[in-house]
Amino acid sequence: MPLIPEEPQIHESVPGPRATPAAGRTAPTPRPVPGPGPRPAPRRPGSPGPNRGSTATPSAPAQRTAGDVARPGPPAGAAKAAPPVSSAKPAGPQLQLIPASPEGALDAADEAVDLLLDSGRAPGEILVLTTGEQHPWAAHELSFGEASYWAQQDAGDDVFYAATAARRVTARPVVVVAVNGGADDAVARALPEAMRRAGTLLIVCGDSERINTLMTAGV
Repeated sequence: MPLIPEEPQIHESVPGPRATPAAGRTAPTPRPVPGPGPRPAPRRPGSPGPNRGSTATPSAPAQRTAGDVARPGPPAGAAKAAPPVSSAKPAGPQLQLIPASPEGALDAADEAVDLLLDSGRAPGEILVLTTGEQHPWAAHELSFGEASYWAQQDAGDDVFYAATAARRVTARPVVVVAVNGGADDAVARALPEAMRRAGTLLIVCGDSERINTLMTAGV
């Protein structure tokens, strides 16, 4: 499974060669091509054609035949029907799974962050969560006090590392979860919460069979 979804490439259109009118000629003005429209109603036998003059005098009322049926139009001031409201729900974040052992989940998460940064993601768009032991960066920053640690999250200018159990963690476009430990019930609660915090992409690093089982039970 690829880690980074391929984004569509936008290519600028290159105009091709244009025909140049010959000397002494005026380039014809292009005319719009009419689109498909309603066909005219077929003429009844005996009725005057579009180029024939009518025999009725201007003051005489138009004569109706048995085939003519008056159809009432909409009443004046009638309100137009409102367009139907779409019930489609917005798509959630994309989910990617990177197989890794509990001991290798942190390394897999760090590699995922490196690939995200190489692909053009800004550091402040990435959040890394751990289900077991804290990431070494988080443990180091917490040694200086929680105030300075959470201030770095609020600044939003760098990758932020936290535990899945932390309640003060805010949402970011990309969330990377390292399943490096933790009880099954705690991980089952953490994965749906991580998905809610992810804006566009959720990457889970860990044992594939365990993660699939827990996400099926928790989502």
